Amino acid sequence: MSHDAAQPDADFEPLTATYERLRHSTDSAELSEFARRPLPDRSDQAAFSRATALLEAVAGNNHTPVEDRIMLAQTMPFPNVLVKLSVDDSPEVRRAVAANEDDKNWLVGRLTKDAVPEVRDAALRNKRTSWKMRLEGAQNPDLDAATLDWLSELGVTREEGAPVILATMVRRAVALNPNTSEETLARLREDPAPEVVKAASRR
Repeated sequence: MSHDAAQPDADFEPLTATYERLRHSTDSAELSEFARRPLPDRSDQAAFSRATALLEAVAGNNHTPVEDRIMLAQTMPFPNVLVKLSVDDSPEVRRAVAANEDDKNWLVGRLTKDAVPEVRDAALRNKRTSWKMRLEGAQNPDLDAATLDWLSELGVTREEGAPVILATMVRRAVALNPNTSEETLARLREDPAPEVVKAASRR
């Protein structure tokens, strides 16, 4: 066995070994450097897959500085990395995931149920969020007036090509929500859909 075979080059550390090392590392500087390292070109499939797999380990490690975790949450399109960040202890990190428009809709949907209002709000405003989740958000009595106002414009001045029935259901739910502001209600009383006008007028 040659000396080289006994001492493999550090660059060829097996993926699982590097993953575990990064996942348990307490070296914030190393983790930060890794988080900010440019990804290999996608044409180099092996290197690209390896780098994105290792980013998952970095994203899931609380020793990675919070600003790096936020940066990954804002910029990464990879579900494996975003899933890790979506359960981060920091609400700022979860909020950045909730606002990331590369999210899968099931992942944003999960964040519309987050315990922290800012995270829920960001998820409800993400265009990836399903209509079912938007409707549930509009029905949530804990939702704040600003996000309800945002939802009240769906299909009218926002996302004008939205499915009419679904957008109308969301606006009607906003009209019935006890947290909806008087200003929003006044606009909903002029809504193009009679069922929304009726709901807003009942308040």
